[in-house]
Amino acid sequence: MNLNNRYHRQAILPEIGEEGQKKLSESKVLVIGAGGLGCPVLQYLTAAGIGTIGIIDFDVVETSNLHRQILYGENLLGKNKALAAKNRLTDLNPEITINAYPEKLTTKNALSLFAQYDIIVDGTDNFSTRYLINDACVIAKKPLVYGAIFKFEGQVSVFNHQNGPSYRCLFPSPPKAGSVPSCAEIGVLGVLPGIIGSMQANEVLKIILDLGDILSGKLLMYDTLMSKFSTFSVNRVSSEISKVLAIADTFESVDYDLFCGIKQVTEITAQEAFLIRNAQFIDVRETHELPKIESLDPIYIPLGELKEQIKTIDKEKETIVFCQSGIRSKKAIEILEENGFKNVSHVKGGAIMLSEYPIVNEV
Repeated sequence: MNLNNRYHRQAILPEIGEEGQKKLSESKVLVIGAGGLGCPVLQYLTAAGIGTIGIIDFDVVETSNLHRQILYGENLLGKNKALAAKNRLTDLNPEITINAYPEKLTTKNALSLFAQYDIIVDGTDNFSTRYLINDACVIAKKPLVYGAIFKFEGQVSVFNHQNGPSYRCLFPSPPKAGSVPSCAEIGVLGVLPGIIGSMQANEVLKIILDLGDILSGKLLMYDTLMSKFSTFSVNRVSSEISKVLAIADTFESVDYDLFCGIKQVTEITAQEAFLIRNAQFIDVRETHELPKIESLDPIYIPLGELKEQIKTIDKEKETIVFCQSGIRSKKAIEILEENGFKNVSHVKGGAIMLSEYPIVNEV
């Protein structure tokens, strides 16, 4: 370790010094998700000299990622994010070990993976994975650095740290499926994940170095438009912790999609959608959302109006639903099936994926 070069500016801080830098070099941190939040977390932990960093992500780099996931560029489109991030981060700091896991985090691999690291960082964007991560951390006794973003606002907290509260203590039950749109559907200010991800990285460093006031038992919220920080207390709820510990032996069989109300539905690819004949397509997005997919000749019914207009849809025809990214369309299928529709499916990735094809027209 060359304290006079790479890490000199932080190691000369009296609160860190050579001993603190040694702690960082001996630490192992797993980052789940190399997207909007994961990118800044990974960059700053790599630069700080964390000895071993794990990256797990099964997704690939897309053009829509580039305005906020600044580890990547045009030359990495279509590449797995975990592998692409490792390549970029190795160039940033070749002195550390970076392990890439180009796979999905599941109940089958979470506990064995978490056992290899000291701190877990949640950079995901869906509730089923957040609950899975939380429960695995509680069972494996690992601190969890949490971050989330929504439009112009973000939040950060530290869970399961030194007998502190868990994610379930703050959110014992998930929101109703489809009630909280993803960034792909509602949008996000590009700098927001950079701000929140940097805060997550800061909490990781504080935990390792035992510095400052760690965000355990607190939820920090930041509003970019008002430049306002707010902090809320989070109390440990022993009964929620006990519920998680009670499923330790059966954790691998827990269905977190089912817990979060995400029903498994039939889906088709965007490419398959353009090859289907004699089916009716329903676009459940709001009328202002682009791109319009006129080549499929869809019926335009916003999700909020679907129940009212359901009688206008032919129940006997094959029905294919799409939204912006594939979240609202699943909710639409649930509504259709409750009203007697049998042959229904949705387009995986929604209009975002449909727009990749040249026969799509924007209006």
